[in-house]
Amino acid sequence: MSIRVVVVDDSTLMRTLISAVINAEKDMVVVGQAADPSEAREVIKATNPDVLTLDIEMPRMDGLTFLSNLMRLRPMPVIMVSTLTQRGAHATLQALATGAADFIAKPTDPNADWQYVGEELTMKIRAAVGARLFDASARNRPTEAISYHGDSTRLLALGASTGGTEALMTVLGTLPKNAPPVVLAQHIPPVFSTSFAKRLNRFCQIEVMEATDGMDVQAGHAYLAPGDFHLQIVGKAGAWKTRVTQSERVNRHRPSVDVLFDSLVPWARQVRVALLTGMGADGAKGLLNLRNAGSYTIAQDQATSVVWGMPGAAVELGAVMEEQPLDKVAAALLRSA
Repeated sequence: MSIRVVVVDDSTLMRTLISAVINAEKDMVVVGQAADPSEAREVIKATNPDVLTLDIEMPRMDGLTFLSNLMRLRPMPVIMVSTLTQRGAHATLQALATGAADFIAKPTDPNADWQYVGEELTMKIRAAVGARLFDASARNRPTEAISYHGDSTRLLALGASTGGTEALMTVLGTLPKNAPPVVLAQHIPPVFSTSFAKRLNRFCQIEVMEATDGMDVQAGHAYLAPGDFHLQIVGKAGAWKTRVTQSERVNRHRPSVDVLFDSLVPWARQVRVALLTGMGADGAKGLLNLRNAGSYTIAQDQATSVVWGMPGAAVELGAVMEEQPLDKVAAALLRSA
C-alpha cells in the first residue's frame, strides 16, 4: 500500500516540485495539496494522510503555529520544508522541538541539486511513517546535571540523525561543567548546524560550539560537526585537535558519524561513545570498529528513539555493549568513563 502524503506550501511551484518527486516513487503518492494551514485542515480531514510535508513560512498562520495545533489535536508524522537561511534554521529547530519528525532544507539557489533534495525527501517520508511521535510537552529532559568525578582525559562521542536534535539536547543537557570533552556528528545542513550549536550552548552547562579546523579539544566543551563538513579528531591522547574537511560524502552524509567514529579508533580505550536515534545505518560500522578496539559503546533504545535505524543497525552488527533509554544515556557514558 502506498504512503499517502499531503503537501502544504504557499508556493505553487514548490507544491508542484515536491508532488512530482513524491509521485515518481512507486511506494508513495500525494493525496492532497494545500496553500495555507486553513486549507490544510480540510485536506487532512478529507484524505487522512500518513505523512505531511509542511512549509514554515505561510500566510494566515505560520507553519510553527499550525504544527503546534496539529500535534495537539491530530498527531501525525510531519516533515518540515525549510529555507536554507538563519531564520529558516531557527524556525526548524523550534519545529523539531514541537514534534516534527524531520526536515529538509529548501535550496535558495535555482541551480541546486534538486535530485539530491528529492532523494532526501522521499527517504525521510519513508522513515517518518514508522517514526515514534512524542508529546513535546511531556519530554523527559532532566534539568540537573549529573556529577562526575572520573578521568578528564576520557573523550565522549555522540552520533545522531532523525530525532537527534532533541536527543542531543537531552544528553548534553545533563552533562556537568567538568565532563570529558564531547565530539558530535548530527546529520544537519550548513546554517542549521550554526543555529543548533548556539541553541545547545544556551541550554547546556558545558560549552557547545560548532567545530572549526584545528581547535584544541578540551574538557567541559562539546564540538559539533558543521553542516556539509566531516569532523575528525587528530593529535595525541589528551591533546586532541579537530579536523574539519569537505571530503566525499560517506553513507550519503556530510557530516558522517562513521567518519567521526573511525577517526577515534587510535584512542578507543579512552573513548566512550553513544549512537542515538536516526534513519539509516551511518555510525553502526564505526561503532563496531570502536568496540573492537576497546571503546565502551552505547545505543539509544528503540522505545525512546524517533527512528531506530542507526542504533538498531549497530545492535544488529554486535557493536553495542549497552542499550539505554534516552534520559539514561548521559549517566551511562559518565559511569563507564
